Amino acid sequence: MRRRWFGAAGAVVAAGAVVAGVVGIGTASAQPQLPPVSPEDLVASVMTAQPGPFNGTVGIDNELGLPALPGAPQLGNGEQSARVWSGGDGKGRVALPSGDGEKTLVSDGTTRWAYDATDRTATRSTGGAPEQKDPQTDPAGASAQIIGELRKTSQVAVDGTAEVAGRSAYTLVLTPQPTERTVLREVRVAVDAEKRIPLQLTVLTTGSATPALQIGFDDVTFGPQDPSLFTFTPPPGTTVKDAPARPQGAPDRQGPPAGTTSVGDGWDRVVVFQRPAPQQGQQAPQGAPDLSALGTPVTGPFGSGRAITTAVGTAIVTDDGRVAVGAVPEPVVAEALGTR
Repeated sequence: MRRRWFGAAGAVVAAGAVVAGVVGIGTASAQPQLPPVSPEDLVASVMTAQPGPFNGTVGIDNELGLPALPGAPQLGNGEQSARVWSGGDGKGRVALPSGDGEKTLVSDGTTRWAYDATDRTATRSTGGAPEQKDPQTDPAGASAQIIGELRKTSQVAVDGTAEVAGRSAYTLVLTPQPTERTVLREVRVAVDAEKRIPLQLTVLTTGSATPALQIGFDDVTFGPQDPSLFTFTPPPGTTVKDAPARPQGAPDRQGPPAGTTSVGDGWDRVVVFQRPAPQQGQQAPQGAPDLSALGTPVTGPFGSGRAITTAVGTAIVTDDGRVAVGAVPEPVVAEALGTR
């Protein structure tokens, strides 16, 4: 029976993307016979894995409960897929189907390109691969970050074996400690028995037997990749722009906004940040999600705003532009906002 991939958010970074990174997927069959391994050794091997170059198809199956939003379609319910190539040393390529065209992300380890075939625009940035892994473009790396984030506040176990994307894997299960105030019940990660990278990560919420979010490999092949995949030349007629330069050591533009703070850790971590305001005379970027259309009005010691609830957590967007998000119930997010 073919199983869907679900993605779970890892480091809690945006309402539906706060816990937004998870991996899962593939074709399940009879459980392979593998040597026993302790949970501690399995986690340690994931954190130090060096899989080398590979390529594969990444699938996403999203049951967050959000509608599709302009500028952020991946947050809406439904299935999506992408093709990924990794050459090691920060080299990578991702092809993302997008409406009438396709988005292509390419990095040669130093320069990154984002090309949108729909409007024929390309954005160039430098600085190598971002430290924060994107679950959609790097499910294995994102899942490893999730494990690193949650293991200290989890009960960790190995629950048998599985075959995922045609490869034998151990099933690693992370369950929140009883003191964790989270809406998540557990995270299940299929770890490749040979390469020790996550092939599948499934996030389950309290009170539901259906995974809330999943993302991972439908198929994966390890081995050398064509070097030309990791170079990019804008097609004729493309409008090219450069991303704003970052000071040395500054957070990557794909990471959390400047000034981001955290309240708590592990499963009930809440991230608080200020939404960037358009410069004087400028409007919000075209196609940016309109968060004001989501959620319900709320008030509290933090002021007033809107609460957005998904299957994997809660976000509160205040009227003064603050955002707090976590894989937790609304009162926990409101409490964190009140301290920032």
